[in-house]
Amino acid sequence: MRISLYQPDIAGNVGTILRLAACLGVPVDIIEPCGFAFSDRSLRRSGMDYAADAEVIRHPDWTAFDAARRGRLVLLTTAADLTLINTCFDPGDILLLGSEGAGVPPDIHAAADLRVRIPMRPGFRSLNVAVSAGIAIAEALRQTGGWPE
Repeated sequence: MRISLYQPDIAGNVGTILRLAACLGVPVDIIEPCGFAFSDRSLRRSGMDYAADAEVIRHPDWTAFDAARRGRLVLLTTAADLTLINTCFDPGDILLLGSEGAGVPPDIHAAADLRVRIPMRPGFRSLNVAVSAGIAIAEALRQTGGWPE
């Protein structure tokens, strides 16, 4: 199981996701370019000292990530019919989250093996990307028995 971030915009969100990943033992892919310097102070602040323990692979672009990836690509998107609670995860899944400002472009949306949305009350359109990552990885690890002991 992996978390992959497509061209993230907000350093604080990435730091929070790196902290989450370190605590759960889940690797993270960063698909660049990022909307901030990867050494950004807010990345360090939100990741605290945990982020240094996260397994992170930085990819220069989508093409490099796609060539290196192994496993089913599960895109978290508000434009999906399949909901998180109706998704069956596999241990080798890659949970892909788009940038905070733009999501992912149509070609990457189409490349996903599954497109999944987190169900919400009517009138609400999206959650923070770090919150979404936490909700999705928790459900995926629960289903696959991947929680650390």
